[in-house]
Amino acid sequence: MSKIVNITDKLNFEENPALQIGEMQVEVHADAETVLRLMGTFKDKDEADINTVTEMMGLLFDPEAVEQLCAMKKDGKKLSAKSLMVIVQEAMNLVMGEDSPGEQ
Repeated sequence: MSKIVNITDKLNFEENPALQIGEMQVEVHADAETVLRLMGTFKDKDEADINTVTEMMGLLFDPEAVEQLCAMKKDGKKLSAKSLMVIVQEAMNLVMGEDSPGEQ
């Protein structure tokens, strides 16, 4: 019989990570199906366009969270497109297991 390695205890089936943005905490979908779909959004694309970012947000976050993120304001100013890209990138880092500077 060949060697068998039991990795069950290393796997996570229940928990989704979250991003903390000011007072808001946003759950990020980190299941395998979502990650595979995310990887598919980049197929044959050199860079993310608005449709890709919209699709990615729809996969990463619940619809209510997407609405909240797009409507975010601080001191009366709306969230910039660059900041929205930072949120999407950090969510991607989170689901792919990459470390982020603000990680707890």
